[in-house]
Amino acid sequence: MAGFGGFAWQVRKIRANINTGRERRMGGTAAERFNKMLLVALGQQKMFKRLTPALLHLVVYVGFLVINVEVLEIVIDGLFGKHRVLGVLGPVYSALMATNEILGALVVVAVAALWWRRNVSKVRRFTGPELRAWPALDANIILYIELVLMAALFTMNAADVKLHQLEGKELAGAFPVSSLLVGLLPDSPTALHFLERAGWWAHIIGILLFLNYLPSSKHFHIIMAFPNTWYTRLVPQGQFSNVESITHEVKAMMDPSYTPPAPPTDADGNPVVQRFGAKDADDLTWLNLLNAYTCTECGRCTSVCPANLTGKKLSPRKIVMDTRDRIEEKHHAPIIFRPNRDGEGGSAAVSVEENTLVRGYVSTEELWACTTCNACVEACPVNINPLDSIIEMRRYLVLEESAAPQSLNVMMSNIENNGAPWAFSPSDRLNWADELFVTSK
Repeated sequence: MAGFGGFAWQVRKIRANINTGRERRMGGTAAERFNKMLLVALGQQKMFKRLTPALLHLVVYVGFLVINVEVLEIVIDGLFGKHRVLGVLGPVYSALMATNEILGALVVVAVAALWWRRNVSKVRRFTGPELRAWPALDANIILYIELVLMAALFTMNAADVKLHQLEGKELAGAFPVSSLLVGLLPDSPTALHFLERAGWWAHIIGILLFLNYLPSSKHFHIIMAFPNTWYTRLVPQGQFSNVESITHEVKAMMDPSYTPPAPPTDADGNPVVQRFGAKDADDLTWLNLLNAYTCTECGRCTSVCPANLTGKKLSPRKIVMDTRDRIEEKHHAPIIFRPNRDGEGGSAAVSVEENTLVRGYVSTEELWACTTCNACVEACPVNINPLDSIIEMRRYLVLEESAAPQSLNVMMSNIENNGAPWAFSPSDRLNWADELFVTSK
């Protein structure tokens, strides 16, 4: 109970952090959202744009799901003092255990391959300034934990198989992989019983510890991917949202009979002054913050970002990671230990209150390097939208600080004065046609 309680405590903190974000209207039907979640989160649809990591990830993912059948049996055995309680299923149990064993062996192979890609092959997207000491270590810790869990499972099964062989009894189930390991174990029944119990306890305790490690880790996406894909923006990729208060002002200017709705008020009835855009993490919407906690830190977004590929400072992955770090710094520390924050993010000389997401974590250089091409949005395997956060931070710079680059200010002035991005009077727009007509004569 302590393991589940610790996890629930951390989830409550994360939920409180996400709820500090602004409201966000969600479109689409429940059927559309369920279909999106089914394809992207459960079906791994977007992972298969890169075949090799997709297959490796699929093995680990399916192994995680199916091996939970044996985990369920372990829990039931422990609660009710039974042994192989699901053995009553007969041939079905044998098929399940054989499948578990084969998938477990494949998981070990896949984890080894994933470790090799990250630490030896040095895939480019696994590098970058945002992958500081903790994120790099976290990725390997996850792989090591998975190996330990598989080792505990095989130890338990192999010891149980040999113990039954020595006692002349038949063990329910089929164990094709563990049977190959029987020769490596001692012949002492006492030692075998100890190894079987050690494997049992190591597996169940390891799972509970891993459960409480998840909120500190990028591996939290195995849970968050489902709500995140459910709340995916079901609008065309290039469609930007409008600032609601500005929309009402424009409508009132265009139509004198239009009455803007009353501004939001606080608990005391006083009007709440809303910021244009996002200066800090809690100025973003709750969906942006949900995105931040779903990030797998895989770097697919950064690897396809044209700005990053041309040497600019922007990394969409860093934007998302910085958002998560800042919301935890400002509000709740949901994790038992705080590796994401210790010695990282903003300046140590700036207090938590004075530090902000814009300029504290994310520089204006990064924000203005974005081409708004949506490549990062399309590449993300769990439908995170870094561009949405970037646009909101840009809005703050333009609407609250008037801190847009000079070239953008010139363009906006031309639009205001000439109705077009170019520095030509509207009356001169058809001059090119006159010139073309003269030239053709």
